[in-house]
Amino acid sequence: MDAKTYFNRLNCLLSETQVTEGQGLPIDIDAAVDKVISLLQPLSGQPPKVMAVGNGGSAAIVSHLVNDLCKALGVRAMTFTELPLLTAFANDLSYQDAYEKHVELFADCGDVLWAVSSSGCSQSILKAVSAARAAHCSIVTFSGFAQGNPLRSIGDINFYIPSSVYGLVEVAHTALCHYITDHALHCLDVYRKAKT
Repeated sequence: MDAKTYFNRLNCLLSETQVTEGQGLPIDIDAAVDKVISLLQPLSGQPPKVMAVGNGGSAAIVSHLVNDLCKALGVRAMTFTELPLLTAFANDLSYQDAYEKHVELFADCGDVLWAVSSSGCSQSILKAVSAARAAHCSIVTFSGFAQGNPLRSIGDINFYIPSSVYGLVEVAHTALCHYITDHALHCLDVYRKAKT
C-alpha cells in the first residue's frame, strides 16, 4: 500500500468510527465526545480520577492521553505502567490480573476507566473493566478489529474503528484521544472567557 492509499484509508476509518452507548445503541460521534467530556467534568468542581489502561501500542496511547488530561485539562489521571508494581502483580498473580488488581486498589466510585485495546479481546483490559464496573466507575472503551469484540459492548461509551490493521487502529485511537482532549480544552477556554 502506498502512502497516499494508507492515509486515504486512515481518513476513511476516522470518518467511519462507530460509537455506541452502554445498551449497544449507536450514538453520534460528536454527542459521544460531549458525553466523554462531561464524564471528565473539567468545567466544574473537582473532576473524577481517570484511570487509563492499554497493552503495547495502546499503553503508549493511554500514556499520552494521561499526559494531555493532566497538563492541558487539569484532570487527575493515571496509567498503571509503573514497572515494579506491574511486574509484581504479573508475577504473583498473572499478567491478565495485573490491571484488575490496580483498579481494585485505586478506583473510587465515580472515577472513569479509559480502556484501549486494538482487538478488544485482551483479557487484562477486560478484567480491568469488570473491576471498574464493580467499583461504580464510568467506562470509555476504544477498540477495533472484529465488530463483535467483547470490549465494544461493555463500556458506557464505546468507540470502534472498523479495521483489523493494527497501525491504522492505533493511529485512529490516538487521533480520537487528541480530538477529545483538544475539544475539551476548547470548551474550557470558552467557559473561562464567558466568566470574565
